[in-house]
Amino acid sequence: MERKKHMDTLGAVALIVFALNLAFNQVVVKVTNGGFGPVFLAGLRSVGGAVVLMIWMKASGVSFALPRSSYWGGIVSGLLFAVEFMCLFIALDLTTVGRVSIIFYSMPVWLALAAHVLLPSERLSVVRMIGLVLAMGGVVLALVDRSNGQASLVGDLLALFAAFCWAGIALCVRVTPLARVPPEQQLLWQLVISAPLLLLVAPLFGDLLRDVQPIHLWGLGFQIIAVASFGFLAWFWLMSIYPASSVASFSFLSPVFAVILGWFILGEHVGWTIWAALGLVAAGIFLINRK
Repeated sequence: MERKKHMDTLGAVALIVFALNLAFNQVVVKVTNGGFGPVFLAGLRSVGGAVVLMIWMKASGVSFALPRSSYWGGIVSGLLFAVEFMCLFIALDLTTVGRVSIIFYSMPVWLALAAHVLLPSERLSVVRMIGLVLAMGGVVLALVDRSNGQASLVGDLLALFAAFCWAGIALCVRVTPLARVPPEQQLLWQLVISAPLLLLVAPLFGDLLRDVQPIHLWGLGFQIIAVASFGFLAWFWLMSIYPASSVASFSFLSPVFAVILGWFILGEHVGWTIWAALGLVAAGIFLINRK
């Protein structure tokens, strides 16, 4: 499919579905944690995602080998990937889906801030600076809100650190030779490096298995197929067709959907401060990604 200069209806619908998929995955992780230890679950997801991705790459004729010049970038991104999902899955075990999503999807804020400092070509404009302030204000509001009995400060801080790691991966891809590597290879290295690390440290975080039921196995399968492999590939595909800024601007929908799904499916209490934090983060992300 040829690259397009503007977002069209097909792209918009695909990105809305993708944002909804990521938001629903937060609920799935929360539920699946009931059957598996969170870090062990993250490791299993990486193993399954790597297997599915390698089958896909073999069928598509994409090489598994990473160029030597990209080794260090691949290793760093893989380590950050492992820490990101270790923190995220534990966070979802401790606090609500809505809170985690608001904080975790603030990633574009930290990426924009890091790029402003490290990449001269990506200085923040006045509009993007306003977006940065709004989104950071939303994150602070979510962190200081202790009105919800389901909230956990440790969980909130872990979600924030996961967002930092996600931004670090994006920055690593931009500033290292990894930028010239096919996205399938980038994702494969992240999954292959994170899988053994997560499985190795999982016993340090409690029982590997809790009360495994069919719903937890279905949840693991969903994460492997719909997110860790084909979900991310769909994202890379959209990035290859549509302008990056247009694709990124839809990222504000994921925390919106996640808060709604957490309330609707899990019955999470959503107070006015969380709605306010959500509004600030969503508006900030939109302004940061807007041309």
